[in-house]
Amino acid sequence: MPQHKSPLKRMGTDKKRQARNNYVKRTIKTLTKTMQTAGSTETREEYLNKLYSQLDKAAKKGVIHKRTASRRKARLAAFVNKQN
Repeated sequence: MPQHKSPLKRMGTDKKRQARNNYVKRTIKTLTKTMQTAGSTETREEYLNKLYSQLDKAAKKGVIHKRTASRRKARLAAFVNKQN
């Protein structure tokens, strides 16, 4: 356990960031799974738009790398196009 004030503050911010990162990653995973199990093409495309938005926001905030977001978007688009 840190003895000084600054590392204690840092632990607090680290905890907040970790919570935010986990929330964003969970949201992306949940949306991905619901999109893959969706029945109709319209709902899949709707989920795809939401996923694009979430991935872009996560990359912008630094939760995931921008190339990781791009790769996931490409794979999701390929999945949706393959199902049509």
